[in-house]
Amino acid sequence: MTEQQTVPNVGLRIRALREQRRLSLRALAERCNLSVNAISLIERGENSPTVSSLHLLATALGVSITDFFQDDHELNTVLVRHDRRLTYQRHGVAMESLGFGLRNQQLEPFLITVEPDAGNDEPVTHPGQEFVYCLEGEVEYHVAGERYRLEAGDSLLLEAARPHYFCNPTQTPATILVVFQAAESSHLARQRHLEA
Repeated sequence: MTEQQTVPNVGLRIRALREQRRLSLRALAERCNLSVNAISLIERGENSPTVSSLHLLATALGVSITDFFQDDHELNTVLVRHDRRLTYQRHGVAMESLGFGLRNQQLEPFLITVEPDAGNDEPVTHPGQEFVYCLEGEVEYHVAGERYRLEAGDSLLLEAARPHYFCNPTQTPATILVVFQAAESSHLARQRHLEA
């Protein structure tokens, strides 16, 4: 088994992708709104990138975030320890990656915790499909003007090109499992949900 980790070779991979595109540190910094120094530290393995930094870099380089975790040999099994998940938190929503790094990966699973009265309020769209399973609490998914209230044990499958967003209208936290269908531009799914 191969365990997924944020290890210094992430920086080397970012540098390799930048150099393949013949971008200077300054040019990449301008594209992704990170400082030259921050990118340099990440590339040298002297600073661990945050999830939001990885999203910015992936978008600027035109790749999926999973490309940063692939090396020359093909991964066919990825183990993610519960205390090593990449997590992004914003406005009462915590989004934890449950696994990425397979070459030609088809699915991207996330554990999302939504605090009371939190969630997205701006509809998002992205390529592919999206699967949602409510683990605990209640969430509302709004898809193309229709409202779907999910309780623990309920699931929802949708075409992600339809405008959608989720929120927790209750007074208790909710936890959902969300799986994005990976596509050539699958990083857009994560990015758009995080930015909404």
